Amino acid sequence: MVFLRNLAIVALIALVIVVLPGGDGGLDVLLTALSLAFFVAIALVGARLWREYRWNIETLPDRTRLVLYGSVGLAFLTFTATERLFDAGGLGVLVWLALLGLCSFGVFWVVNQARQY
Repeated sequence: MVFLRNLAIVALIALVIVVLPGGDGGLDVLLTALSLAFFVAIALVGARLWREYRWNIETLPDRTRLVLYGSVGLAFLTFTATERLFDAGGLGVLVWLALLGLCSFGVFWVVNQARQY
């Protein structure tokens, strides 16, 4: 019953946003606020992880550190270009997914390199 109640609340909020005059603008504001909150949360987690593992990161070999920083930078650029890539159609979405996959693999590779003796 709790699930149905929560589903009804979400459906009611969605109906209010769609039906009220100026709902498109309100929806844009809501989505922008959610996107900002998402990116701020990612930045805070990243800053905390960097502070916590700063010594480990600084003792990595130069090439491994370059891959780590390059992967994080490419991820930021990819998120920045999301709208342009999505506007390009299906190929743009595939490029977006491929770039984020490459970034993820880069971070995964760095973690594996750091754990090897």
